[in-house]
Order: sequence, then C-alpha cells, then structure tokens
Amino acid sequence: MEADYPKILFLDVGGVLLTNGWGHESRQTAAKIFEIDYAEMEALHNLIFNIYEIGKITLDEYLDTVVFHHPRSFTREDFKSFIFSESKELPELLTWLIDWKKTCGFRIFSINNEGKELNDYRIKKFGLHQCFDAFISSCDVGMRKPDPSIFKLAMGIAQVNPEQCYYFDDRPMLVEAARRTGINVFQHTNFETTKQILENIKTH
Repeated sequence: MEADYPKILFLDVGGVLLTNGWGHESRQTAAKIFEIDYAEMEALHNLIFNIYEIGKITLDEYLDTVVFHHPRSFTREDFKSFIFSESKELPELLTWLIDWKKTCGFRIFSINNEGKELNDYRIKKFGLHQCFDAFISSCDVGMRKPDPSIFKLAMGIAQVNPEQCYYFDDRPMLVEAARRTGINVFQHTNFETTKQILENIKTH
C-alpha cells in the first residue's frame, strides 16, 4: 500500500537553513580582519578543504595548512572563534520547519557537506536535532556531494526508494546530482517558495 510508505525529506543545511559554514565570503572577511593574503589562503583552501569535509583531517590540521604555515599576530583560538561566529540562522525556514515537522508525517534528514567541528557546532548551536531525525554529514560518512553515493547511502539509512524522497538544496549542481539518483528534487531559493512546495507535497 503506497500510502503507508514514509515520505522522506532530505535537506541541505548551508544556504538553506543556515549560512554556509565557511564560505568564500567568510574567508574574504577573515583575510581582511586578520590581514592574510587572500589569494594564497584561497589557493591552499581549495587544495585541502575537501579532505577536511570528508573527515580525513581535523580543523586544526586544515588551519595548519591554510593559515598557520606562517607566524601570525593572532592566535589559533581567535581565528577559530571567527569561523564559528560566521554561522548564522537564515530567516524563517528553520523555525517554521521545526513546527511543521510535528504534523507533517515526514522523516527529515540532512545531507550536507561539512567538516566535523563545524558540523557539531552548528547542530548544537542552532538546535538542529529539533528538525532532523538523522544527519548524513560528509565528515561522518567519508563522502561529499555531488558524489551520488551520499544520496544512495541516505536512502539506504532511511530504507526508502527514490520516489519517496524529496531533496532541497540551494546549489543547482547539487540538485542535479540528487536528481540523477531518482530523488524528487527542488532548488531552494527562498522561504516562501520552499514552504509552499512542502505544503503541497504534504497533502499529496
């Protein structure tokens, strides 16, 4: 009986519920505040950040390569505090989703690319356990979007077929990566649009 099958909502976190954990705008701001050569920092970041996001190195090891390969006038803790402070809740959706979850009948999972320390901080800081039943985070599963394996793993954990799943991401490339696995996909652009889509899905 198809109606008895659970519906699963997969959500990205950065760019949907929260700001990005350590996006290029934050790195540009950090370069100005801490007087770092942005071009050099960005080149090193691009070489190693994916390794951090799949849990192969720690945040300190990432910073050893990207920032603290030179003597600095600031401390490691100052820089890490800045990184964490860049995480902010985006308007409306998270608060609405926590309430909507109480009656929607969906199970809700994150599928997100995030390094371990940032992921743990953001889950705790913004109370994401109130929203999500489980977290499929790149740092814990050793793979990152757009690898199709992370979407297949999420479906395996939820024990569902693609047609039961709905995925929202703000980045078109990652929406398309999920689409190729057969999941129903939507690009998140703003709260009102995503809210309306979810309300429509709920009633069908």
